[in-house]
Amino acid sequence: MKRLDAFLSSLGYCSRSEARLFLRLNTVLVKNERVFNPSTKVNHCDVLINSEPLDAEKLVIILNKPSGYICSHNDAGKLIYSLLPLRYQNRNPKISTIGRLDIDTTGAILLTDDGELNHKLTSPKKDVKKIYEVTLQNPLKGDEKELFFSGEVILNGEDKPLKPAFLKQINSNLVHLEIVEGKYHQVKRMFAYTGNKVIKLHRLEFAGFRVDDLKDGEFKILENDKI
Repeated sequence: MKRLDAFLSSLGYCSRSEARLFLRLNTVLVKNERVFNPSTKVNHCDVLINSEPLDAEKLVIILNKPSGYICSHNDAGKLIYSLLPLRYQNRNPKISTIGRLDIDTTGAILLTDDGELNHKLTSPKKDVKKIYEVTLQNPLKGDEKELFFSGEVILNGEDKPLKPAFLKQINSNLVHLEIVEGKYHQVKRMFAYTGNKVIKLHRLEFAGFRVDDLKDGEFKILENDKI
């Protein structure tokens, strides 16, 4: 158990100093009894706010990132976190992206305030699957599938070859590419290696989660036990 104002503050509903006012302006029930004292000791599962349970203590979100948004807390410009409700933005610890997508790359990205999960899914040892839809400036030459699967591609500036990647051709300028690494600008650098250029990049899937049912900028909450 912990103080109600501590829950409200850590989950982003209000600051601890604002908790008393929050309890007056909202119907907060603990075991079906309304409470007004922010120091009341409660269990997370016993609290309802305006008939809704408290947000999860550790939140995991999948978002369909639009182009033009930055995966950062500090950079200038449109930040990916601005697409979330203010309550989520105010959580402590902060919600962060699991990995990053470039400003012009769209698609599936996970966000969480669960540091252990973030580390798990960004660890190079975990081989987390990512699938990208890649639009190319020039038609495929025809040997890219075998080349990327060979495990022999060494990108400029790297000293180790990439792990095998799986390419599925959709048409001469459009492919789906499955990789298990997350090197800097990896997909763009892979096609640059073949003499081609990526003109549009969309991540279809990350760690088994897809954004097919989400419009640009939309998100949904994931269940932690399914990750």
